[in-house]
Amino acid sequence: MKSLPLKIDLHVHTCYSYDSTITPKELVTYARKNGLDAVAVTDHDCIEAALKLSRHKDFLIIPGIEVSTIHGHVLALGVTEKFPPKQDASTTIKEIHQAGGIAVAAHPTALYRGKMRMHVTKKFDAIEVINASSIPFSFSNYINHKLAEAFNLPKTGGSDAHYAPEIGMAYSLVKADLEKDEIILAIKKGRVVACGKAIPWQMRLKREGLNLKKRVLRI
Repeated sequence: MKSLPLKIDLHVHTCYSYDSTITPKELVTYARKNGLDAVAVTDHDCIEAALKLSRHKDFLIIPGIEVSTIHGHVLALGVTEKFPPKQDASTTIKEIHQAGGIAVAAHPTALYRGKMRMHVTKKFDAIEVINASSIPFSFSNYINHKLAEAFNLPKTGGSDAHYAPEIGMAYSLVKADLEKDEIILAIKKGRVVACGKAIPWQMRLKREGLNLKKRVLRI
């Protein structure tokens, strides 16, 4: 086993998500540049980029999805199939487990997108307590930690990057071998520590400008 924990960003979007501009090439480039050992690709209700990138031979990609449920967003990690959106969270968690993955409550208390706070249960495998994109950042982190402790669930961190330089702003330190199944098992067993900081406002503004350009070009 590696002497130091693996540094993994467990929440990254690619240009396959409607609101991200990160190309697959940029994802690997910035992940390496920012000292990550692995990345979980978690596009919105989409698995295509995750599956393509998971075939990368020189950098570990954990395939995943950010699944939209009627109760909020769920990160499905270590999966290779899609799940129907707009189901209740409990049904989605069950389907993730049947597919061999783990279910993480994504940004459960973030402003405007933190509906999951009221629907967290012991059925989850972990809670994303540090999300670099969350607003208000410090308050969300504090409440998320309290939520995870109340349910005695492991705590994860991820950037929720939609713009390449954001990758690795928040991350998880995982005590595991550099292998997808070992990492997934380690998270489930709680051998994980959430770390990171908020994405700077200048970077957020750059992200929004690029996303606006992407939407305009799509029209």
